[in-house]
Amino acid sequence: MQNLQIGRPPPPSAAPSGPPPYLSGSVAPSVTVGSRPGPPPQTLPSRPQYQPPFTRPPPGIPNGPPSAGIPGPRFPSAASSMEPSPPAIPPQGSLPFPGSPPHGPPVNNISQPSVYPSQYSAAAAGVPMVPPSLVSGPPHSQPLMGGPLSQPYMSPPQMQQYTGPSQMQQQYTGPPQMQQQYTGPPQMQQQYTGPPQMQQQYTGPAHMQQYTGPPQMQQYPGPLQPPPISSGAPPFGSPPVWQQPRPGPGGFPMSSMVQAPPQMFGASPSSLTQRMPPVPPVMGNSPLAMAQPSTPSHVDPRQIPRPIPGSSVEFFETRQGNQANNPPSATSDFVVKDTGNCSPRLMRCTMNQVPCTGDLLSTSSMPLALMVQPLALPNPSEEPIQVVDFGESGPLRCSRCKGYINPFMKFVDQGRHFICNLCGFNNETPRDYFSNLGPDGRRRDADERPELCRGAVEFVATKEYMVRDPMPAVFFFLVDVSMNAIVTGATAAACSAISQCITDLPEGPRTMVGIATFDSAIHFYNLKRALQQPLMLVVPDIQDVYTPLHTDLIVPVAECRKHLEQLLESIPSMFESNKVVDSAFGSAIKAAFLAMKPTGGKLLVFQSVLPSIGTGSLSSRETEGRTNVSSGEKEAYKLLQPVDMTLKTMAIEFAEHQVCVDVFIITQAFVDIASVSVVPRTTGGQVYYYYPFSSLSDAAKLYNDLRWNISRPQGFEAVMRVRCSQGVQVQEYLGNFCKRIPTDIDLPGIDCDKSILVTFKHDDKFQEGTECAFQCALLYTTIYGQRRIRVSNLSLPCTSMLGNLFRAADIDTLFACLLRQAATGIQSSPLSQVREQIMNFCVNIFHSYRKFCASVSSTGQLILPESIKLLPLYTLALSKSIGLRNDALLDERSYWASHVPPLPIPLVVPWVYPRMISIHDLTLKGNNDSKLSSTLPLSAEHLSDNGIYLLENGEDCLFFIGNSVSTEILQQIFGVNSVDGIPTQFVLQQYDNTLSNALNDVVNEIRRQRSSFLRMRLCRKGDPSGMLFFSYMVEDKAPGGLSYVEFLVHIHRQIQTKME
Repeated sequence: MQNLQIGRPPPPSAAPSGPPPYLSGSVAPSVTVGSRPGPPPQTLPSRPQYQPPFTRPPPGIPNGPPSAGIPGPRFPSAASSMEPSPPAIPPQGSLPFPGSPPHGPPVNNISQPSVYPSQYSAAAAGVPMVPPSLVSGPPHSQPLMGGPLSQPYMSPPQMQQYTGPSQMQQQYTGPPQMQQQYTGPPQMQQQYTGPPQMQQQYTGPAHMQQYTGPPQMQQYPGPLQPPPISSGAPPFGSPPVWQQPRPGPGGFPMSSMVQAPPQMFGASPSSLTQRMPPVPPVMGNSPLAMAQPSTPSHVDPRQIPRPIPGSSVEFFETRQGNQANNPPSATSDFVVKDTGNCSPRLMRCTMNQVPCTGDLLSTSSMPLALMVQPLALPNPSEEPIQVVDFGESGPLRCSRCKGYINPFMKFVDQGRHFICNLCGFNNETPRDYFSNLGPDGRRRDADERPELCRGAVEFVATKEYMVRDPMPAVFFFLVDVSMNAIVTGATAAACSAISQCITDLPEGPRTMVGIATFDSAIHFYNLKRALQQPLMLVVPDIQDVYTPLHTDLIVPVAECRKHLEQLLESIPSMFESNKVVDSAFGSAIKAAFLAMKPTGGKLLVFQSVLPSIGTGSLSSRETEGRTNVSSGEKEAYKLLQPVDMTLKTMAIEFAEHQVCVDVFIITQAFVDIASVSVVPRTTGGQVYYYYPFSSLSDAAKLYNDLRWNISRPQGFEAVMRVRCSQGVQVQEYLGNFCKRIPTDIDLPGIDCDKSILVTFKHDDKFQEGTECAFQCALLYTTIYGQRRIRVSNLSLPCTSMLGNLFRAADIDTLFACLLRQAATGIQSSPLSQVREQIMNFCVNIFHSYRKFCASVSSTGQLILPESIKLLPLYTLALSKSIGLRNDALLDERSYWASHVPPLPIPLVVPWVYPRMISIHDLTLKGNNDSKLSSTLPLSAEHLSDNGIYLLENGEDCLFFIGNSVSTEILQQIFGVNSVDGIPTQFVLQQYDNTLSNALNDVVNEIRRQRSSFLRMRLCRKGDPSGMLFFSYMVEDKAPGGLSYVEFLVHIHRQIQTKME
């Protein structure tokens, strides 16, 4: 390795200076409407399954973007090889925002379906459905405290087995659904005869058409499991490669107009045009009787609401009979058929009926918000999102609001005009997009055009959406080589992970890579193929950094693979005797940015110690943080804010030049995550936290996290805008992004795991019976250099009935709002005040329901709406989480707050209310689905001293071992004869016995579901690790915290006080 220390080179005349051309502020001309017709394809290509990052697909991946592709399960079902493998990642598209032609960044194409010309024709196969069966009666109620207890709390009714269409022959066996589909409100005039009966089935949100049952479930065999690999392999590896050809889109085309209920023309008129009758006060709720609220002994713990895990896969159709269906729970397993509204994985609202007025929304005390995850991974059994190419004219848009063509735009005047469902403007139909209308008022070609019958499509962006060529896929690795990083093994683990992941980078000449190391100086490496070995170039000036070369620091991976592998192998030994303890983190990322500035890309930083020198240097605040929090210091929350604006200012500059930063914090000490996390938060990246780092037990997670990071569906230089119907307007965006103009957010990097919360407020009134439309447009560049516009549409009915809002509330999205508010609040308010705010959030909602929808009920009852009956439990769990506890370390609380904003909605609930299962009896539970559905409440009373339990929150996996576990079980799972024989640094192994195989299968299924490798931790009763496990028992009473039963009593008291 050659080592050259060089001074600042004179800037060559050819070297680029200033921001890239796309930041000049120029705006491309507006997009013209129209399309380029063409013959429809003969067949619809199928979409290969997504290949997870922990598998090695067959060799021979062709260069360039695949014709179609979406990753499959991320983790195998058996222990797998640590050897990396190139996943099959789809291609993607370059700059401006979805609102108007150019300006911004793009993203990766998760599902790489085939490209259809504008005059698209598709087989109308789809997934057939049969008329749903009739479900009648109001939802059940459950008295809890005091008054008469009719029957114990029971789960919602099971979905009927579907024996329909011949296309699906297998039978479903999976989790019972949390909530039945409901399409008609109970009649208002029924006479109230006391508390509701226990066994009445809940029939969901109100609709006027007669309800004929939930949509029937399709047969779904579930993801295939990979074959087991050698017993010596680490517990992660290679899933199978499977493809599922899907039929072409067929189904329910849609069209809609603005000030009238959007309809599927040709279907019966929407019942939403009629006024819905009032809701009986106790309908759709769970009354928890409390004759004496002050005596929690009257509460039967068996009756209180808890999550009911499902064990079957639900088939969900987004719209039926021209009405939106309530989505299944975000934590359940479901398969979506897009029939006008997009999949709830892409967009989900806090309430599935929109209040007609702002006053009604205020009365409900619930927020109106959307959780948007534009690149969310679909279920492998779902049809891929189709790509539509309008040719040079670009996608058809509204002339006034620039909304994109969608199923709810209504064509009138024999098809010569169309009315925008977002702003109501009457647009002229371009001649080459004209089609006659049928007798039902729909275009005759609606079923053949994905943009007119699907809620989510992807348009090919034209030149007008670009102010420069789409950027290449650039990955730059920056590794800490200070003394602490070397001693703890962090440097060696990072280099090993990078080396193994090189093969997972996208194939092709557009993929480029660079690497640098840093301590108190910055070391770049020339990886040019012409050199015999990599050349080190040292930049000692960390106050005013620069790049030593203008070329050859970032080169195509195909040209430098050999040099890169050689360098990564030698870096740990090169710095083995390094005695420099300082870390110039801020200067290093600034220097790496200068190298990436002409192209943009992804900067992956491996940091081990507190940045102590150079730009953005920090000092330890950990001791100060412990003192202030424990003493109740009012200003303690300021320690969760960045020390200064230095790193924030740098991050904004990074975002302007399309550089996304991910930080892997591999440490055994305080690193001030509150300050460091500002960079990934502003650039669309994320923070990974390994504390305390163990080179033995954490190296595998580091490798798998890095592999998933670079191989998952993703995109670059993206811009996102959410539009909505007149009557509401976007109030705020929450997530990891940079916002430079009010209407759009810039995302230098976006991937399938990132979500954005969008809140709304009313600025006008809706008419009863109309629908409110939301449209999310994401303009991004795929890994393969394709510029795309991902458009997701959601149209929901408007209501003036408060009861309908509660009936149609979505607990997952509602709690996601509360969680993000808490994560934001702890950085600006004392913890006690944040805990009080989340308590008031919960109390105000239930008070509103009790006052206006259940006023005839006994005052001794706590009435919980069926749709959000779990909100008290989740609120209690949130108040006891690491982020809101006084005893948490400063970095732990800062990481918690940085982890929440981009969190996808299926992981929101597990983050604060983890899943716990017993594993000593796994062999008695059947298949993986039933093993995972046998969850236990988070209470110590459900733990046995002779049992072993697994608890996972999507990030960590804790194993709790009782003191009296049998020797046989310990031998089968851990290979030891006593609890004391289990090593502290725990690595899950797979032994040749049934119980060990079952445990590894369960762990790998959890990894697949969470898209996370999970960090294994061993917890023993009686030592500090056991206390960590018990801190997750949120239903138990804790110092300074109530038990679940006491919390319900407290809520009831608060409601009674407000009622008085």
